[in-house]
Amino acid sequence: MVNYICDLPTKEERNKYAQVVIDMMGVLNPHLRDVADFKHKLWDHLQIISDFTIDVDSPYPTATPELVKHEPELLSYPQHRIKYKHYGFTVEKMINKAISITDDEKRQKMALSIANFMKMAYTTWNKDAVADEFIIQDLAELSSQVLQLPEGTVLTKLDFKSAPPGNRIKGNNPTPTNNNSGHSSNNHGRSNNNTNSNNRRPSGTNSFQKRSNSSGGSTNNSNRRPYQNNNNSNNNNNNSNSGYKRG
Repeated sequence: MVNYICDLPTKEERNKYAQVVIDMMGVLNPHLRDVADFKHKLWDHLQIISDFTIDVDSPYPTATPELVKHEPELLSYPQHRIKYKHYGFTVEKMINKAISITDDEKRQKMALSIANFMKMAYTTWNKDAVADEFIIQDLAELSSQVLQLPEGTVLTKLDFKSAPPGNRIKGNNPTPTNNNSGHSSNNHGRSNNNTNSNNRRPSGTNSFQKRSNSSGGSTNNSNRRPYQNNNNSNNNNNNSNSGYKRG
């Protein structure tokens, strides 16, 4: 359709059909209605589809290839020659900053802080203990013997590791306890005898004997077969009525 509009002879016809195409593009893409400058974007798309050759009167500035197809500027990737990569380039910048300090006391304090940070970085990457003399020697080497700590300096290992999310304690909720005594009032005076019921196997005949004794039934109801016992009882009744006696 856009190619057909480009071949029309008069500009009035091209403007007329271009407006129809713009309306149809809006119907086909209703999600673009929430985008800012909705109509402006559709007219830019019309120019892009025609390869910027359509000659129509647009209510917005006409899109050009330079504005639409411009290439983004390349981001410069930092390239640094790091002498000791386990310390990082930031340590070298900190050392250069400390060298520029004129006050000897402040420079020594900053040198001590840098040495502590270097010890933390070393143990992070090497997962091994390191002597403080080794860190002090590296500090002096990186600073061209300007930052030198006195002998016997004890460095502190800085630890910036945070606790894993799974070990965080949410709130101060106490550990729930199995206190069944508090439920006696809610059970209308009935005691709670369900303690350790999950780990206890029901006794085979004792519980049934207690129930049967209280109700007047037999003592071993759990192991008998009802149909067989009923037949035996009927036979016994018939035998007693017929006067049959076993020998």
